[in-house]
Amino acid sequence: MDILFDVIGMSGTFLVVGAFFLLQLNKLPATGLGYNLMNLSGAILLLISLCYNFNLASFVIEIFWIAASLIGIYKYIKARKASKLEAAHSAS
Repeated sequence: MDILFDVIGMSGTFLVVGAFFLLQLNKLPATGLGYNLMNLSGAILLLISLCYNFNLASFVIEIFWIAASLIGIYKYIKARKASKLEAAHSAS
């Protein structure tokens, strides 16, 4: 059972760190959906692994990471809707 939660946690780590590396390499924009989804997924996987091997400090940071990712996703969706409305108004 230990290995399962280790694999889940390491997958989350790869997603979060991978998102950061892709951001630094200019492969993902910080405001993009991909970056925020990678961070959200990674944080959720890390949180799942922390339910088995609990660490309060890590648990708290993952909660904040999830919240920040959800804010980023919300802002992305809001900007997409605004741009679609603007495009529709300019077309008419």
